[in-house]
Amino acid sequence: MGEEGAKPREQYWKKMNGEQLAIFLKAIGSKSVMKPDSLAFICIGTDRSTGDSLGPLVGSRLVELGYPHVIGTLEAPCDASNLAARLQEIPQGCVVIAIDACLGQKLSVGMYQVSNQPLAPGKSVGKVLPQVGDYTIAAIVNADGPRQYSVLQTTSLYSVLKMADEVTKAIEHAFPI
Repeated sequence: MGEEGAKPREQYWKKMNGEQLAIFLKAIGSKSVMKPDSLAFICIGTDRSTGDSLGPLVGSRLVELGYPHVIGTLEAPCDASNLAARLQEIPQGCVVIAIDACLGQKLSVGMYQVSNQPLAPGKSVGKVLPQVGDYTIAAIVNADGPRQYSVLQTTSLYSVLKMADEVTKAIEHAFPI
């Protein structure tokens, strides 16, 4: 990640809307000229839960658009059952952007938590899985509650599709094919 003697980068977590997401991604690309073939998108989730389908929806769209390094699609999800194995597919030298759905405060639904830190998948449902990514996009798809699995199962498909569109468009804007 960093060179010997280099100053460590400041760590951050920021909440933003879809328009700001495109600006965040553009800023990542401006640090060093990044092309789609130097990026890997790890799109975490499953098609078996509406709220957790955001990652595979984004992954499938990125593959359709021609992005070369996408792990996690509707056809071949990257989820808790296979995450460790799928991480072995990340090409050497790629900058990794991890994308996942998460639960948050009611007023934050529809927003994104972004970071220059790895994503901790499954954290909102109490799972301990390998962290992934140089950068994180966590889409807040629903409000956190006492029964997280139930909340994810009953999350609006319309909202998840809308957020998947925003993430895909932000990636297209920042890293055009």
